[in-house]
Amino acid sequence: MLISAFLLPCRWDAMEYDEKLARFRQAHLNPFNKEIGPRQHEQRASEETSEVASEEALPELPPGEPEFCCTERVMDLGLSEDHFSRPVGLFLASDIQQLRQAIEECKQVILELPEHSEKQKDAVVRLIHLRLKLQELKDPNEDEPNIRVLLEHRFYKEKSKSVKQTCDKCNTIIWGLIQTWYTCTGCYYRCHSKCLNLISKPCVRSKVSHQAEYELNICPETGLDSQDYRCAECRAPISLRGVPSEARQCDYTGQYYCSHCHWNDLAVIPARVVHNWDFEPRKVSRCSMRYLALMVSRPVLRLREINPLLFNYVEELVEIRKLRQDILLMKPYFITCKEAMEARLLLQLQDRQHFVENDEMYSIQDLLDAHTGRLGCSLTETHTLFAKHIKLDCERCQAKGFVCELCREGDVLFPFDSHTSVCTECSAVFHRLLFQLHQLLI
Repeated sequence: MLISAFLLPCRWDAMEYDEKLARFRQAHLNPFNKEIGPRQHEQRASEETSEVASEEALPELPPGEPEFCCTERVMDLGLSEDHFSRPVGLFLASDIQQLRQAIEECKQVILELPEHSEKQKDAVVRLIHLRLKLQELKDPNEDEPNIRVLLEHRFYKEKSKSVKQTCDKCNTIIWGLIQTWYTCTGCYYRCHSKCLNLISKPCVRSKVSHQAEYELNICPETGLDSQDYRCAECRAPISLRGVPSEARQCDYTGQYYCSHCHWNDLAVIPARVVHNWDFEPRKVSRCSMRYLALMVSRPVLRLREINPLLFNYVEELVEIRKLRQDILLMKPYFITCKEAMEARLLLQLQDRQHFVENDEMYSIQDLLDAHTGRLGCSLTETHTLFAKHIKLDCERCQAKGFVCELCREGDVLFPFDSHTSVCTECSAVFHRLLFQLHQLLI
């Protein structure tokens, strides 16, 4: 009795809620639905009466069983409307074709919606966003040429779509799948096709070709006021306080740059290497970084003139200089030996061609490898290979050996042996101890 007395008001509350919901729906008709005719009104009223009758005819549950008083109409959460339909305009478009298709669909929806309605206004806003996105991501690969020459840059259109790069002009990501971009073959400057005509930086390769030399003063700062508080490259206003833009110093040039021209890239500074044997990378501007990258393998450093005391403190340089001198003494054997020319032994040093030309010039890459020990190991292996050919493998090269002019005894001598000395005037080869004694007696 207590359970039935409790369920009775619950059923009456459900029926009362049902009637209120029906009256609310009749009073708030969807203005976008078509007008309902009288026959449809009668049909809907008959459906409602049948639903009420079916509810009244529901069998009562036995005592102890819970009763859910929420009917189908009570559980209606508005899901009968198309809440999960695709929005007007496809914002997740991944290519130009999908964007164009989304724009056409959005236009069609705007024409079908009632004028001056909120839905039509939202569709117009979506259409504007879609057109802006299409304009921004439009791929002009059909119109753009494969080669562009600007400010001594030689730009080639990139075909790789999967690599993500950063535009050096606008400092934004290059989306290779949907954007056309170019790379300079000289300095590897990358930019969007739309940014090509905005470039103001000439190619660094031209500077390397015309002025292949380093700034050998350590961070030659002149002050931000000497730059008129502007970026040294693009002349944008900068300040140390970061308003309107942060001033970033390049450790190579000593000048200040804006955040668009200075990305805090790290590079080894040549002046710190030749003066302090310091290889710690420091922050440089984008232009300096490209210049140093292009100059890293160029032998433009004459260490004996720049800092002759460096050989007194760096043992690796002393060993490398002796190996280079020996290789220069081996060179005449190879250029007159048919077997050596066929074997192309001198190409063992093709990456360091200046090693077979002189023993004075160094590149920054040479000094980096000397600091890590790689250069000494590779030169020792090459020296061993060259000496083996001359002294053991080739009879013609063995026949070009020397006999000590002072004692005329012992093994055949070669000018690159560690126990020999060469006369600077006549190029004769002697045992080192005898030659030194002979010099003292003279």
